[in-house]
Amino acid sequence: MADSYLTYEEILKKIELINDQYEINEEYFGTIVDQLLSSNLSGDEIIKEGFQQMLEQVNKEMEKMESFMDVKATCFMGCAFCCYFPIIITGMEAKSITRIIETWPEERREKIVQHLRNYFQTYEKEVEQVTSIDRENDPNFKQKYIAAQVPCPFLNLETNTCMAYEVRPIPCRTYVNYADPEVCATNHMPKETISYEFLYDFYIGALNEILQELYEGGEETYVDYPSDLWSYDYLANWLKDWVQEENTTAY
Repeated sequence: MADSYLTYEEILKKIELINDQYEINEEYFGTIVDQLLSSNLSGDEIIKEGFQQMLEQVNKEMEKMESFMDVKATCFMGCAFCCYFPIIITGMEAKSITRIIETWPEERREKIVQHLRNYFQTYEKEVEQVTSIDRENDPNFKQKYIAAQVPCPFLNLETNTCMAYEVRPIPCRTYVNYADPEVCATNHMPKETISYEFLYDFYIGALNEILQELYEGGEETYVDYPSDLWSYDYLANWLKDWVQEENTTAY
């Protein structure tokens, strides 16, 4: 029922409550770091596990804050308005996502690879256009990107669902709506939505601890530390490179 949706004013009050009274416990992230570094896993496995567990911890932190605020997201499966946003991630995250996909069952993995091949053939010019927007200096780059309505490479346009949902990056997880879902249908960037992007600092900080420890211990991994941790680019660009590599190794 529409009456059950929060108004913008009510959402602002909830945010104020979080800002004033809620404190994130960094120890939860630190515990994951300690457990992984003391495990018998290889360096590559530690990074992949760390990446997935930190993503899950972000989900848990959001759930705790929602419980504290007594709110529930109105986002639903098949609603993909935020899947047209610019998604910018590090080289480490991109490599972790593709490495994990490579471990999935062959049928699912090949379906994603073929989907991406078709995607970059269909949206080649559009992707080049939106990823050339100056994200560093143009204050309106998000609006420009969204206005172009270029879908995320992982978005299945037939079902409006993510093909790599388990490993979707932080920006996809932390953007939430607690108001009427219609605001997303009628606005590119509705004021009613909330971003928990501040959780990124806890997430990336914990991953940095893992990578630094492995690096100092002389571990050779798929991550080129520290450069991969601090090199940012659009998800689309990272995936385009990966698909090109897949095409090369396929022949």
